[in-house]
Amino acid sequence: MPVAIITGASKGLGRALAEALAARGWDLVLDARGARALAETAEAVAGQGTRVAALPGDVTDAEHRGELVAAAEKFGGADLLVNNASALGAEPLVRLAELPLEGLRRALEVNVTAALGLVQGVLPLLREAPAGAVIAVSSDAAAEAYGTWGGYGASKAALDQLAAVLGVEEPGLRVWAVDPGDMATDLYAAAVPDDHGPRPAPAGVVPAFLRLLDERPASGRYAAPALLEAP
Repeated sequence: MPVAIITGASKGLGRALAEALAARGWDLVLDARGARALAETAEAVAGQGTRVAALPGDVTDAEHRGELVAAAEKFGGADLLVNNASALGAEPLVRLAELPLEGLRRALEVNVTAALGLVQGVLPLLREAPAGAVIAVSSDAAAEAYGTWGGYGASKAALDQLAAVLGVEEPGLRVWAVDPGDMATDLYAAAVPDDHGPRPAPAGVVPAFLRLLDERPASGRYAAPALLEAP
């Protein structure tokens, strides 16, 4: 069975992706900071008959990243890495004039540095996979200027650039930066707690990610809404 490592997998998009891949028979290595929520996710996906290693921890911890890679090795390798774990930098989001620099450092450490660290750790396994791929979960804030989203958007723009360069440097892999679009997630609620407008559930976005895995287009940046709308 193919093996995926998914960070930030205890809820939201990470959990929805885990459930969808488990339904397809993938074995999963799942990460999140919240041990209880992660255990609940692991129990749910294991019920579909897949093997699951659920490892609570912080992706900024190099030892924890090593544990994720080691768990994938025990399953036989790694076919997919999904860098989904994210930090906002401030909750709720604030204008750049008020953004705590320590918050910006945290966003960069989680969204960029740790993501690259995990890529570096798992690359040997991905290179050996028949169809190795990396998905960097991005945001429209990486490409558009939205008030209060500056720190988070800057970190996602940096992640996009890392993904673009990785795609050039590793032509044998597929490397996709994916903007999932608006979703009803805890992350968005923490970012803008006063915005109660309706948004799609993460599960509704997952078919866009599955399309990438099925069709394996060229490495690059993709928007999930466009993938869902295209024939």
